[in-house]
Amino acid sequence: MKPATEQMLRYFKALADPLRLRLFVLLGRGECSVSELTEVTGLSQPRVSQHLKQLTDAGLIERFRDGQFVYYRAATEGVAGSDRRRLMALFPEDEGDFEKDAETLLALRGNVHSVESSVADRALYRALVELTVSAPIGDLLDIGSGEGRILKLLASRARRAVGVDTNPDARRQARADLLLAGLPNCSLRQGSMYQLPFAAAEFDTVILDDVLASAERPETALSEARRVLKPSGRLLILSAARETEQRDVAAELAAWCVACGLRVAPLRTIPVGEPGWLLAVATHTEPQDAAA
Repeated sequence: MKPATEQMLRYFKALADPLRLRLFVLLGRGECSVSELTEVTGLSQPRVSQHLKQLTDAGLIERFRDGQFVYYRAATEGVAGSDRRRLMALFPEDEGDFEKDAETLLALRGNVHSVESSVADRALYRALVELTVSAPIGDLLDIGSGEGRILKLLASRARRAVGVDTNPDARRQARADLLLAGLPNCSLRQGSMYQLPFAAAEFDTVILDDVLASAERPETALSEARRVLKPSGRLLILSAARETEQRDVAAELAAWCVACGLRVAPLRTIPVGEPGWLLAVATHTEPQDAAA
């Protein structure tokens, strides 16, 4: 048999068990910890872990660590991601067990909350959406994602969306909100903006989400953002700033970008005339493999 056929047989064998099928579908909705899956299924942790290992070995789900917790999610990248999406399409959305599992998980994450947006925030969100019209988002990385408000805004337009933040409470809240929003292509990771846990040239769009102003090493953060940005990608730099700060921020940012091999467009003030945010778009000045 062809390797692709043998792989499909491994998928079908792993999904032949009803519980593993439930876990697979649930992990297609969002990433979950073992303790959450134990609560949802009502089974012991060792038994759930055994099923997760079989799904992982079959290539259907992925395992990663976030701080003290281990999370699982359905495969999203490469051939495994494509196969996962095709398999998911085979299962009815109105299957009672699937819906019950999702409702139980939402109840466990019952701290979902809604935060009112300011006029400046809403103007910023409109500007970001407008940028996605001029060029596709592709694979998105939000550095300093907090509780995931930018991820929720842009994830539906991205192929996949990853948020990085050092605050575990913010990441937990973001997971809850993203699950409720029905955005299965989102993922949250623990990570420092000075040493991102990703390969070079992995993302089409990278956002520095209001982190440079408080950064001890802003050039290092910019260099890391540039490293994970594809040569044809865009780096979006957000900064909350008062009108009196605009000139200083623009001058500093331009100098940092030049030092890091980035070309930055003039800053936009949002909203115009009553700025609450500054937004800049930066790109590579030269191919990444030729950069210093």
